[in-house]
This record gives sequence, structure tokens and C-alpha cells, in this order.
Amino acid sequence: MTFQILPLPAELFAPLFRLSDAGLAARLARRVHVDSHPGYPCRISLADAEMGETVILVNHEHLSVDTPYRSSHAIYVREGVTPHTPQPGHVPDAIARRLMSVRMFDEVGSMLNADVVQGADLARFLEETFANPDVHFIHLHNAKQGCYAAKVVRAA
Repeated sequence: MTFQILPLPAELFAPLFRLSDAGLAARLARRVHVDSHPGYPCRISLADAEMGETVILVNHEHLSVDTPYRSSHAIYVREGVTPHTPQPGHVPDAIARRLMSVRMFDEVGSMLNADVVQGADLARFLEETFANPDVHFIHLHNAKQGCYAAKVVRAA
């Protein structure tokens, strides 16, 4: 059994790029000029933005469940990128190069367990974790900043 890392859909964020700075601020968002690489991981493309690009930093509710684990955090998104769904069993570089907080959830969104894993070791860890039938999905977060990185499910 293997895993599938899922990007966020571009259409959720496309309207943000048409807003003024004041309009973005009203939505708890702002434009950010990319001044280092790596450093601004896009949750749509699952790749780090390039130097000179402009990204939107926005609060995103990534766990919309009716449990105490309901959660949101800041994420970066790039304009005009296509969602990139990696091949099953593959960890994109933007995730593999970071220390990740791995949070395992059951089918109703209650956390079963959590750990911290180097991105380079993540594929093996996800494979082993999904051997537990109680794990319904996994959320990855950048361990240092705490921001949501991606959802992981069992591959079909």
C-alpha cells in the first residue's frame, strides 16, 4: 500500500490575486515578494516559489472538522500555477527538504498520533503509518513554522 500527497486546488485562491492590498488584508492575506529560494513553498504546485515571484500569504482552514482539531494556518500560494499531484509514493522536493510535523487522523478528524520526521525519510514513514487501518488521512506541516504543507491519503 502506498500514499498520495494532495495539492490544494488553485481555484480556491485565484480570486485573491485580483484583490487590492486592502482587499487582501480584509481576508487576512497579503502579497509577499519572494527573496530567497527555497523559502516560500506553494501549496498548489507543491514547489518552492522562485526568486522575484510574488506569492499570497493567506490563512487557510486545512482541517474543517467538527472536532477540537479543527485548524487553520498561514500558507503561501502562487498565481497561475497548476496543481501538482505527485506520483503515488513520491514526496516533492519542497516537502522532502524540510523537517515535517506529521499528524495522523481517523475518519472523523480526531488526531490519533503525531511525530516529527525529516522530509528525506518521509516516504518510508508514510508507508509504515498507513499500515495502521485506523489512520484515515495525514496532514503534513512544516515543523519549524508550523504551517500546513499538504494532505496525504492512501493511494488508490
